[in-house]
Amino acid sequence: MIQINKTPLGIGITMMTFMMVFPLVAFTSPKKQARPNVLLIAIDDLNDWVGYLGGHPSVQTPNMDRLAAMGVGFTNAHTQAPLCNPSRTSFLTGLRPTTTGIYALGPWFRALDEFKDHVTLPQYFEKQGYQTITTGKVYHDAYPPEEDRRDGPEFTRWGFKGGFLPRPEEPIVKSTGHPLVDWGVYPENDDQQDDWKVADWAIEQLKNPPKKDPFFLSVGFRHPHVPLYATQKWFDLYPEEEVLLPLVRADDRDDIPFFSWYLHWDLPEPRLAWLMMNHEWKAKVRGYLASVSFVDMLVGRLLDTLEEEGLMENTIIVLLSDHGYHLGSKAISGKNTLWHESTRVPLIFAGPGVKETGKTSHAPAELLDIFPTLIDLAGLPENKAIEGHSLKPVLNNIDYRREWPAITTHGPGNHAIVTSQWRYIQYADGSEELYNIQDDPYEWKNLAKLTGYQPIIQSLRQYLPSKIAAPAPGNTVRLIELKDGTPYWQGKPISEDAGIPMSFK
Repeated sequence: MIQINKTPLGIGITMMTFMMVFPLVAFTSPKKQARPNVLLIAIDDLNDWVGYLGGHPSVQTPNMDRLAAMGVGFTNAHTQAPLCNPSRTSFLTGLRPTTTGIYALGPWFRALDEFKDHVTLPQYFEKQGYQTITTGKVYHDAYPPEEDRRDGPEFTRWGFKGGFLPRPEEPIVKSTGHPLVDWGVYPENDDQQDDWKVADWAIEQLKNPPKKDPFFLSVGFRHPHVPLYATQKWFDLYPEEEVLLPLVRADDRDDIPFFSWYLHWDLPEPRLAWLMMNHEWKAKVRGYLASVSFVDMLVGRLLDTLEEEGLMENTIIVLLSDHGYHLGSKAISGKNTLWHESTRVPLIFAGPGVKETGKTSHAPAELLDIFPTLIDLAGLPENKAIEGHSLKPVLNNIDYRREWPAITTHGPGNHAIVTSQWRYIQYADGSEELYNIQDDPYEWKNLAKLTGYQPIIQSLRQYLPSKIAAPAPGNTVRLIELKDGTPYWQGKPISEDAGIPMSFK
């Protein structure tokens, strides 16, 4: 029997289909090593356009779906911040942005006296006898500082970091104004991409693991972050004439508070109006889909190596994205919002300690939960210095009811609260949004001002952070603040008569 569920952008086939397509892997008790290894796979800017999530009906992600069929895929998982640095800082420190005061693309959390000695996720495992190894983009690309990208300070071993390379001599899309805001067929071969080289380096570590200690290997892929470059074969998966665009409404923002615009006021990513005017909307969507399938192949290379090296049954695997990405919905592309396109992410656990296999959980989950969950699965002592809650009860019983919602923050005072039925948004000026995500998965109808919904809003307000740290020194790029009634974007006030920027920088 195949169960069908409704999803934004179409009909998604549930995990029962994947169970038929992909044989399940039985994770038995390891014979040689008591403590399990850990493989953490972090993907950049990947929204819910993944097969098991059903975010796009045409997306081809057989390897992420294969991983979900081996364990538990969360369908209602959300980032703590819709921006690289605060999101990655959060799940690696185990602390919310409202605790650290890190809301923007800076600062590095160790530059703050309060957190300079904070034990991160990899460091915690290292203290428990693990060899911690990293490659690619795990922390935000600017961090740690260059002098600390070496063996010792943050990881036992620091591998190939890579970047957004290669890039053509001239951009494929003209007049975007930013070197990374580009998309199209490039380069000629997959192995020219830095992400391929990241996978190569990770595979070498899996083929030559530590002889005595268990490993904690974190692998960070940059696709599908812009530039959306992939070789021709990945674009061929999505013929131009068959590309399905996201469903959008011209009046989608008519019932949304104006303050929502301030969260993505002046960004490099183009607005939908620009994409349509320049006939680039379909091209960008196609480039994103191709990039998703390319990075999915790299995930498959890692899974294949685990199997070939006999490591699969003793390795905990967690796959995540740091946040989502808009491709036309709400009139924008990019992230920096509190709607599901920016906050909803893939989150998959498989391996030792995951008793449920081939199932999905619709319970609210957070990237913040990764730290305590991995500790729990590995059988390590509890870390009382972190926030978040272990997902192990759900991994053992798919029907387990979690009592906590997922909370996303973008700038002080701007929060989204997500339960199994509702998305509630409160902005720093007090304006609000409410969506019944079961009946309105596109989040098209704001119920906040309609009669009869105040009791629901009141019940969700209780989950708003009670203590909100001020932006730490160094918060500038992508920071939105409200100071004395005036919105500030990247440290500069926005005048009352300022029009919404429809161009981009």
